Amino acid sequence: MAKELPKTYDPHGLEDELYDFWQKNGYFKAEADASKTPFSIVIPPPNVTGQLHMGHAFDETLQDILIRTKRMQGYASLWVPGTDHAGIATQIKVEEALRKEEGITRYDLGREKFLERVWDWKQKYGSRIIEQLKKLGSSCDWSRERFTMDEGCSKAVREVFVSLYEKGLIYRGSRIINWCPNCITALSDAEVEYNEQDSHLWHIKYPIEGSDEFLVVATTRPETMLGDTGIAVNPNDKRYAHLIGKYAILPLVGRKIPIFADDYVEMEFGTGCVKVTPCHDPNDFDMGKRHNLDFILVLDGNAKINENGGKYQGLDRFEARKAIVRDLQAQGMLVKIEDYSHNVGACYRCGTTVEPLTSAQWFVKMEPLAKAAIDVVKDHTVQFVPDRFSKTYTNWMENVHDWCISRQLWWGHRIPAWYCEDCGEITVSREDAVCCSKCGSKKIKQDEDVLDTWFSSALWPFSTLGWPDKTADLDFFYPTSVLVTGYDIIFFWVARMIFSGMEHMKKEPFKTVFIHGLVRDAQGRKMSKSLGNGIDPLEIIDKYGADALRFTLATGNSPGNDMRFSTERVEASRNFCNKIYNASRFVQMNLTDGQISGLPEKLELEDKWIVSKLNSLVREVTENIDRFELGIAAQKLNDFIWDDFCDWYIEISKLRLQNKEKSMQAQRVLCYVLSNTMKLLHPFMPFITEAIWQALPHSGESIMISEWPKYDESLSYPDEEASMELLMRAIKAVRNRRAEMNVPVSKKSSLIIVTDRMSDFSAGKSFMTKLAYASSIEIQSEPPADLSKMVSVVTEGAQILMPLSELVDFDAELKRLEKERAEALANIERVSAKLKNESFINKAPASVVEMERERLNKLNALLAKLGESIKGLKS
Repeated sequence: MAKELPKTYDPHGLEDELYDFWQKNGYFKAEADASKTPFSIVIPPPNVTGQLHMGHAFDETLQDILIRTKRMQGYASLWVPGTDHAGIATQIKVEEALRKEEGITRYDLGREKFLERVWDWKQKYGSRIIEQLKKLGSSCDWSRERFTMDEGCSKAVREVFVSLYEKGLIYRGSRIINWCPNCITALSDAEVEYNEQDSHLWHIKYPIEGSDEFLVVATTRPETMLGDTGIAVNPNDKRYAHLIGKYAILPLVGRKIPIFADDYVEMEFGTGCVKVTPCHDPNDFDMGKRHNLDFILVLDGNAKINENGGKYQGLDRFEARKAIVRDLQAQGMLVKIEDYSHNVGACYRCGTTVEPLTSAQWFVKMEPLAKAAIDVVKDHTVQFVPDRFSKTYTNWMENVHDWCISRQLWWGHRIPAWYCEDCGEITVSREDAVCCSKCGSKKIKQDEDVLDTWFSSALWPFSTLGWPDKTADLDFFYPTSVLVTGYDIIFFWVARMIFSGMEHMKKEPFKTVFIHGLVRDAQGRKMSKSLGNGIDPLEIIDKYGADALRFTLATGNSPGNDMRFSTERVEASRNFCNKIYNASRFVQMNLTDGQISGLPEKLELEDKWIVSKLNSLVREVTENIDRFELGIAAQKLNDFIWDDFCDWYIEISKLRLQNKEKSMQAQRVLCYVLSNTMKLLHPFMPFITEAIWQALPHSGESIMISEWPKYDESLSYPDEEASMELLMRAIKAVRNRRAEMNVPVSKKSSLIIVTDRMSDFSAGKSFMTKLAYASSIEIQSEPPADLSKMVSVVTEGAQILMPLSELVDFDAELKRLEKERAEALANIERVSAKLKNESFINKAPASVVEMERERLNKLNALLAKLGESIKGLKS
């Protein structure tokens, strides 16, 4: 048996010591063991330059609970760690450092030198978040740590790009994309966040060529009119039928633009006329293609008017808007300005309003890939927990657009496409091309763009296991078992992993998607820098320990829902740690045999009760974890340890521990229950449970590789549970009545228990005497003849009688009650006078008057109760 537990539990130092112990002994490592059932999780890779925030702590705690449970249950349990290169985020960090520290930009360095700086940054800061994950207790197999731009992942990315290109599922084309003028890159649809904004509708006149007529169109973006190349009306709209085929004159520009009919236009919306700007609106783009309109781009990458904007060239888009509106007013072309609220897209990273514009980009053709990815969710091959998120996923996938995968960055997987300067051929190759695949020319240049960060993340479940090579790990651990992630990246990541797995592995990437919500502050607000309400998990760990943080996150969790986080809840978890530790220290200090193992042959009523309760707990916690109800499992553990084990069984056992004949029996039950409870709690609170388990008699090296408790029907004692709980209710009833009468714990009284369940009460007589503060207990089937001066407590199956004289000093109690009665009368008189005062009634707020009336009612009720008590004492 280990040395005695220190007097108080101090997680500082101990947690690091235990984590080193686990790592040095290789307990986190997983092997492809054919004799075991595989259970695997891939970590949602945090940004390589990131710092641990509460969202990471939440996500990793849930994963660690699952992996530790399965490891103890005998599964070949693999948790693959790693980090994401995080294209935009990392490049921005390095660029900021260059600007602040050296006063230069990436362009001053050039691409190669800049990328060297980014790799240096990654080497310096890349391990920071990994070390922080270890502080949390994450039991990942660190020998398998991956990075989305390591050699293996890069090989997988190149293979997928070329494979999809060869199948015609990746193409380069000029299409409408979302453009962030701050990050200066294209964004996918999933990277745009829409928020309602108050704006305006500007109604503009478009004169008809050779006529006094004009059309009125409304727009929320007047600056884009510089790129108008048509006006569309509905083919069934009789108001404009005579104008179809004619031309309008574009105000301020003077360009002739055709008027045409298209079913896209809604006759009832606005004037029924739509200005068409093919380069700056996705619907206009489609109409432009259908009607062979000109495509005129009027904004550059910085969202400034370009050379196609005439005198407005060089103006920022919003400055241009003001100038154009002023000029329209001056020329009498502005009919009216109307207030208007609509959804505006913003970059998910920097919050800048995105511009839809045409650009030559690389795209993944989504429709052919989406079908299999939809089917595996609909047929429950992949199950979402909670299931409601499967509808969210399916709706998005059924309406998905082609995925823009090129980004105008330097940091990332460079697109493996080379352009021939002689013949214009595009060579896409698994190896770096040295010549044109068509004409053989060596005058080729690689595409400058990199792939969307999520392109490599989409391959994570199989690239991390060795794909595209055929490996034993891939064969054994794929598909992975569970993906744990937040609902905010279902579109960014989950959907893309599913269609990638189905396309390249011909199999789903995971069986279950366990969705959790966001961690919010105590008021339910999202944690953010602007609100200043972020809580650093490392500071919480430093102050309270990792176990307290983990248990707080686990108990606040229900699948798919946001949770509120507060330091008060962490303090409650820390108090729980102290409760467990103090109880464990009590048990250890009372063990006289370091080789105790298993239960004794003979079990008393209270032993059978606690063993049976533990047995049920084993079944329920196991089932809850299997159903991803981790919050419920944690709460059940809390209730059992705090209430059943500490507050009841340990208190009951103290009498037997003092009895030489019964001590060993109690020791064995205490040790059995505590040891198995620590095993159940271990996935949630790994450090304190390891420390306690090591201090108890045990076999094996570590709790984390010990066997998970199993439900045993032979240890189920429902009758004894019922009997014990009958006694517990009786004890609580006596304690409550004594508390109502302000009887101190030190004042003992005799109890007469009148019951027809004499054997039950007889079995618990010894501990009931102690816990009900009794000087003696008599158990009988009939009540005594004289019940006067007796306090009666009626509980299930019994009437418990206590002589009033043993509980109360009559004279002192009478004096106290008389004093309280006098105070109540004085208060009644004062409140009554106030309520009879018309000035108070008329001038005071109604709520204040009502409050005084309620106070008077309570005082009258108190007076009546005091009167009854005084009468009882005098009779």
